[in-house]
Amino acid sequence: MRGVLLVASDPIFELHDTGRHHPENAGRLGAVNEGIAAAGLADAIVPIPVRDATRAELELVHPGAYLDALAAKCALGRGHLDADTPTSIDSYRVAVTAAGTSIAALEMLRAGDGDAAFLALRPPGHHARPSQGMGFCLLNNVAIAASSLAAVGERVLVVDIDAHHGNGTQDTFFTDGRVFYVSFHEWPLYPGTGRHDEIGKGDGEGTTCNLPLPAGATGDIYLRALDEVVEPLVEAFAPTWVLISAGFDAHRADPLTGLGLSAGDYRAITARIARWAKPGRIAAFLEGGYDLGALCDSVAASLPCLLDENAPVQPDERETSGGPGFIVVEAVADMWSTRRG
Repeated sequence: MRGVLLVASDPIFELHDTGRHHPENAGRLGAVNEGIAAAGLADAIVPIPVRDATRAELELVHPGAYLDALAAKCALGRGHLDADTPTSIDSYRVAVTAAGTSIAALEMLRAGDGDAAFLALRPPGHHARPSQGMGFCLLNNVAIAASSLAAVGERVLVVDIDAHHGNGTQDTFFTDGRVFYVSFHEWPLYPGTGRHDEIGKGDGEGTTCNLPLPAGATGDIYLRALDEVVEPLVEAFAPTWVLISAGFDAHRADPLTGLGLSAGDYRAITARIARWAKPGRIAAFLEGGYDLGALCDSVAASLPCLLDENAPVQPDERETSGGPGFIVVEAVADMWSTRRG
C-alpha cells in the first residue's frame, strides 16, 4: 500500500530562538528534514500549509489569561518561563503557528487530502499544561489538536512515546473521557509525573495509562506493553483518531535520557500504533529528540509506517531486546486486568 503523507515542515518553526547551546534548538529541524528525505517517500509527501491557530482554538486547552501572559512575556524579547524553557521575541507567534498547523493537518485529513500526517513543529508541546509552559514547551500542540477533534464528537487516542512523561497532555485530559492518553516514559525522570496508578478521575477515570520504564528499557519491552497492556484498552475505547506524540529521545544515543531504543525500534513501535488507526485518521507530532543523528535515523525509519505498517524497511539500526522493564509491564497489565474484572 502506498498513500499520501501530509508533512508540516516550514522555516517559521526555526524562529523560536532558544540559544545556540540549548538542546531544543532550530538545528533539530535540519535533522528531521534529513530524516524525511531519507524515508523514501518523496512521491508520497504533500506539504501542509502553515496557519495560525485562532484564539478559540487555543482556548480549547489554554485559558486566555495564560495566553495573554505568554504573549506579553515573549514580546519582551529573550527570557525564560523556567530554567529549562527559554523564549524569544518570535516564540509566541511561532507557537501559535505550530498549534494552528496541527489543526490544519487534521482538517486536510478529514477532507481526504492525505492518509497520515507528520508535523515537524517547534516549540514542542507535551509538557505545556493548560496554564503553565515548561520543559521546552509553550503551547500543547497535540492537546489542542485532540481537543479540536473531541469537540466535534471524535474519540481520540494519544500515544506518547517521548522519553519524558507528557504531564501537560495528561493534565489536559485527566478528567476527560473523550481522549485516551497513553504514555511510555523513563522513570524516574523529568518532570516526575506519570506513575502507573495515575489513570484519570471523574469522567476520565480509566482513560489514562502510564508505562513508567526503567533506564535501559529496549524495544521488546515497548512491543510487549503495546500488545498486552495498550491494545486491550484501545479495543475497548474504540478511537476514531490516533495521534502520536513522537518524541525520539528514547533513542539510546540521546544525551538527555537513559532509555535503550534504536531507529529500528521506532519503526516497529510506530507500525504497532498505526494499525489502530482508521484510514486517514492518524497524525504524529514532533516532541523531543536531541541527538541529531539518532533523530534523523528515527524519523526516516518510522515515517513509512504511518502509511503502511508493512512498509519496506529503510536502512536503520536493528530492533533491540533484553533490557529491563518486563516487571513494569506485568504490573501494569495486572492492574488493568483487575480493573476490567
